[in-house]
Amino acid sequence: MSQFRPYQPALLRILHGAAAILAILSLISGFWVYNTYDRRWGALPLPRLDAIQDIHGTIALTFFLLFPLFALYSFHIGDRRLTDRRSLQQLQRLGDPVGWVSLHRLTNTVMLLASTLAIVTGRMMKEGWLPAGDLDRLVYFGHLIAWACVFFCLMLHLLLSAKVGGVPLLISMFRWGLREGDAPRSWLQSIRWQPSSAVLKGIEIVTIAGIFIAAIAPLF
Repeated sequence: MSQFRPYQPALLRILHGAAAILAILSLISGFWVYNTYDRRWGALPLPRLDAIQDIHGTIALTFFLLFPLFALYSFHIGDRRLTDRRSLQQLQRLGDPVGWVSLHRLTNTVMLLASTLAIVTGRMMKEGWLPAGDLDRLVYFGHLIAWACVFFCLMLHLLLSAKVGGVPLLISMFRWGLREGDAPRSWLQSIRWQPSSAVLKGIEIVTIAGIFIAAIAPLF
């Protein structure tokens, strides 16, 4: 008897994989920056890298450049993986599968918003603050909180993916190959230009505003 194997769209696998790798590298390098210059809430015995701030900045900039494409996919193609009014109402049914799916969608949505905040605050920071010991900037605290939210949402995302779809769902994100009808020329045909709900429309406006602010922040 053949076992059902979930299939993920190729564009999702590409964008999701790239965003996940960059987010994890940003978390690691960002913690290394904190570990080098701050250490107020705990630290690890990591070797000192004088270039770690530049490394983190380069990774974060690459994540920022990819983020608009990932957000566009999330809101206009993969919106069924994000929360809406109905899934918010279903959160009270956590004992049922629909409740876990709704929590999974909410986690994905919060991670998008936290990533937006991390990008905005990161772009607003100045390179000289941390080496000079200027650690009490509101933007810096916002950046730490945003990346902490990204970290916890990422962990919850993995746990809920395993809860909702099990190991086959996790493995499906790393499979190669295309199904018929999932070629690059067909990807744009899946776009829905109008968000599927008023909730997502509001979240998308916040995300777009954040991307715009992050783009112009270094000019000021």
